[in-house]
Amino acid sequence: MSNVPDPNKIYSYADWKTWEGRWELINGKPYNMTPAPSSEHQFVVGELYFALRHFFQNKHCYVFTAPFDVFLSKNETYEPPDDIVQPDIAVICNKNQIVKKGCYGSPTLVVEVLSPSTALKDYNEKFYIYQHYRITEYWIVDTANKMIHVYHLQEDAYQRHATYGQQDTLHSPQFEGLAIPLKYVFAWS
Repeated sequence: MSNVPDPNKIYSYADWKTWEGRWELINGKPYNMTPAPSSEHQFVVGELYFALRHFFQNKHCYVFTAPFDVFLSKNETYEPPDDIVQPDIAVICNKNQIVKKGCYGSPTLVVEVLSPSTALKDYNEKFYIYQHYRITEYWIVDTANKMIHVYHLQEDAYQRHATYGQQDTLHSPQFEGLAIPLKYVFAWS
């Protein structure tokens, strides 16, 4: 088998393990995670990571940035997982989910920073896969418009909690006291 999957075919975890480079597998479809994101993307990820890491320090939640594999499964076994994603940021509040190769099961919060090549996937495939696996909170960061859309899972479906702009302070619907002034997050340009 070739180490470069055909984007029009359906694959399994066994296939995913043979691929070179960084890949996500969502509903059997491969998504290449290269090339590396832009400097603006990485700046925003860094600022959000810093704020989240500072907030969760000593709170029994752990913050990871991509590349970091999150293995999702429709049952309680993760060998093999059904889907593999690499959120830009994942907050995991159950240390037992963290394994040597990543995370088994749904993080509590995921953040995706849009890039031109990933925007449709983040708004569509990832939105529905995160909702399906009951990830409680999902932030979509739109760097072009300098805003963050915060979604919170309610009754098995994401509801938009709020959209925050560059002059706002983001507040989490789930973590009391988590407040991030976005003027620093969007200070790149």
